[in-house]
Amino acid sequence: MTNSLYETNTEIPDRAILVSLNTLEVKGGGIDPAYSMDELVQLALTAGVEVVDTLIQNRDKPDSKWFIGKGKVDELHEAIQDYDANTVIFDQELSGAQVRNLEDILDVKIIDRTQLILDIFAQRAKTREGIIQVELAQLTYLLPRLSGHGKNLSRLGGGIGTRGPGESKLETDRRHIRRRIGELKRQLEEVTRHRKLHRERRKETGVVHLALVGYTNAGKSTLLKALTSADVYIENQLFATLDPTTRSMELPSGKEVIVTDTVGFIQNLPHDLIAAFRATLEEANEADLILHVVDASSPMREDQMHVVDRILDQLGAGGTPQIVLFNKKDMCSPERLEMLPSGKGYLKVSAFDEGDLLRIREAVQQHLAGGTYSFSIPAFRGDLASLLYRVGNVIERSIEDDVIVYRVVLHQKDYEKYGSELVQFRSESEQSSE
Repeated sequence: MTNSLYETNTEIPDRAILVSLNTLEVKGGGIDPAYSMDELVQLALTAGVEVVDTLIQNRDKPDSKWFIGKGKVDELHEAIQDYDANTVIFDQELSGAQVRNLEDILDVKIIDRTQLILDIFAQRAKTREGIIQVELAQLTYLLPRLSGHGKNLSRLGGGIGTRGPGESKLETDRRHIRRRIGELKRQLEEVTRHRKLHRERRKETGVVHLALVGYTNAGKSTLLKALTSADVYIENQLFATLDPTTRSMELPSGKEVIVTDTVGFIQNLPHDLIAAFRATLEEANEADLILHVVDASSPMREDQMHVVDRILDQLGAGGTPQIVLFNKKDMCSPERLEMLPSGKGYLKVSAFDEGDLLRIREAVQQHLAGGTYSFSIPAFRGDLASLLYRVGNVIERSIEDDVIVYRVVLHQKDYEKYGSELVQFRSESEQSSE
């Protein structure tokens, strides 16, 4: 598989003009055009593209043929000549016909936001699962657009489009792509099955699972490393982390939980990408608790939080309990910190502050605490004693005749799961107090 949806001669770097269309629909959807353009610049830089100019067009709705209208295309053509650009990147998704029309008149490579994100993901995927997911998303995106990607297809590798867009050859490509999509889906189903088995084993052992989620570049990987001493890649880039990383974290009580870092979310995250990465993103859906990491220093903080919540809803994880971590507080003014929500379920933290890391662990422990129970376990039932230490926080232990009495802080969810094994050994005093 190629590492990029489009490949260019490495001796000719991409010099791009970025274009965004500001329509009534965009305005009504609450997307700030200027911020979206800034984000597109960051995406382009992350992909290794040199940004030479930006252009924003205001229209009531997209032009069906030219997307931004013929007059603006002429203006764009002049800018391409002035800046010697060889690529134009659009902030919105284009149809195959629009790409073909723009390529014909501008004679440069035309890329849209979805392709750009897919390209970054292709560069970052390291594990077999990540590579399968990205290729599946790329081909699913490309299939309905084959007839509109003449110059782009000429830059494709991997045997799916090194030819021009002749109809008979395109049909051959379509058959190849459909067959490859089928193969990738079967491989992904196998990976998903293994992931599901791992999740079931974790549940059987009573291990509590936390998921770190958040907008891209919110600092999730930095927090994971600080909380768990994980050896993870950290870079001040969008989508620095693609493949999920799972590590164990010790709570103040000594109980261990596992924490999974997930891929960062972003506005207008391609649907094909969400679908392809569903198996990975479902780590959030299966979590006992979500740690929602927010870049407190971002001027678009609230919009980014809404994007994350919306994607969690799409995944079916909207109802999972959350602790919101307003990260990067060291980069915020006192006035900005004062404006942040506070109280139960909210923490203002820095990944570089040991006191804040302890507060995060304490908040997780408090959320998982549940009620206090007493169990009188026969001395010979070491298996049940081990279970208590694994799923609960043993706060007191005493010996009475041939039994050991444990006072345990146990989460309600764990009590419901393991209570049938332990309830016969509940002490009379504890049962009568209920």
